[in-house]
Amino acid sequence: MHNYKELNVWKRGIKLTTEIYKVSELFPSEERFGLTSQIRRSAVSVPSNIAEGAGRRTDGEFINFLGIAHGSICELETQLYVAYELGFIDDKRFNIVTSEVSDIQRMLYSLILKFEKI
Repeated sequence: MHNYKELNVWKRGIKLTTEIYKVSELFPSEERFGLTSQIRRSAVSVPSNIAEGAGRRTDGEFINFLGIAHGSICELETQLYVAYELGFIDDKRFNIVTSEVSDIQRMLYSLILKFEKI
């Protein structure tokens, strides 16, 4: 079992999720059950899967959940691009958020590799 609250990738995932909630507040109201909901679910899935994996019994299970978190951050990135192309996110916020997404993708990948070597 791992203490997920000490993992920088989990902490940054929490911060990213709160930022995604703020960004998506500006989406059109007709997107409430569409892209707004989907982008929020993808964002919250990242730290949630890190936490769930950390609570499992084996490193193999932890790696599996890190992989799911990595898939969710890639899904989030795609949704951010869609929102940007639709004009829901301005250039500055898009660049800030996608930069953080890229950092978290790298962190997750590195953590997966670390545990695969153990």
